[in-house]
Amino acid sequence: MNASAQFSPILVLILAGFLPNELWRLLGVVAARGLDEASDLVIWVRAVAVAILGGVIANLVLTPPGALAHLQLPVRLGAIAVGFLAFILARRSVFAGVLAGELALVTGGYWF
Repeated sequence: MNASAQFSPILVLILAGFLPNELWRLLGVVAARGLDEASDLVIWVRAVAVAILGGVIANLVLTPPGALAHLQLPVRLGAIAVGFLAFILARRSVFAGVLAGELALVTGGYWF
């Protein structure tokens, strides 16, 4: 296998997945530069983002794809509860919530 064939999938991922996404992020940062964080527009955008994230999480928990489907529903719901509790206890740390939820999911998958 030559070098160009080996790096071809990585190049496609960068050109089709990473760069278009980063362009929109950059434009968002530039457009949001002068916005007031307490404005109605910013509050509405945050609310929509949280609603979309909640929908994605609910979809992953209730109709899980792949290996996640092999875990029982109580394990998946318990991992969400543990992650949320860690998020609250760690002063709203997203990192702590995600880490605790992942650990609970892996532990629950191992035990059950």
